[in-house]
Amino acid sequence: MRLLRDLFDKNAEWARRTEAEEPGFFTRLTGEQTPHFFWIGCSDSRVPAEQITGLMPGDLFVHRNVANLVAHQDLSCQAALQYAVDVLRIRHVLVVGHHGCGGVRAAMNKQELSGPAGEWLRPLRELYEQKREYFESWSDDQARWDKLCELNVIAQVGALSRTPLIERAWDRGQELAVHGWIYDLRDGRLQDLNVTITSKAEAESLSSS
Repeated sequence: MRLLRDLFDKNAEWARRTEAEEPGFFTRLTGEQTPHFFWIGCSDSRVPAEQITGLMPGDLFVHRNVANLVAHQDLSCQAALQYAVDVLRIRHVLVVGHHGCGGVRAAMNKQELSGPAGEWLRPLRELYEQKREYFESWSDDQARWDKLCELNVIAQVGALSRTPLIERAWDRGQELAVHGWIYDLRDGRLQDLNVTITSKAEAESLSSS
């Protein structure tokens, strides 16, 4: 139990199978990484980024946190963002939320969470309060939950687009797009929320809408 032997056995089998199916795979991975996408997603164990996109190790640079929030004071997120944009020169940043998010549910229900979790979710509770009249117009609780998950993604795309790191990249002419997607646990499908920002002008337009 202490050594969790089952996980090591599964890892060994995965490594063996991967190398057999694609000889030289791990040798190639030891070279410089050149992922095409930076994924900012939820920590939820049911939303594995590479698996649901059908991508392989090396294709995605990933940052995950509870409820896929983008906070300027979050050094972990900002450090990952800086590395993705300034070093890896990634062209596509994907903010990916998911229906059925527990963090979103807690914020919507005003569930009292003490400590870091409660403080972390404060911006999400504030978003819900700002849109309370809109949400109360929905009679279906599941629909409200789904919609807040989606609006949260849109809000994070806006926050990310106003990050100095992103703005500086656009100022120097770097090709960079920020996308907002939602994943549905009920059918395993990704959906584009049709909010893609590619410039400071577009970011300002989203902020004013």
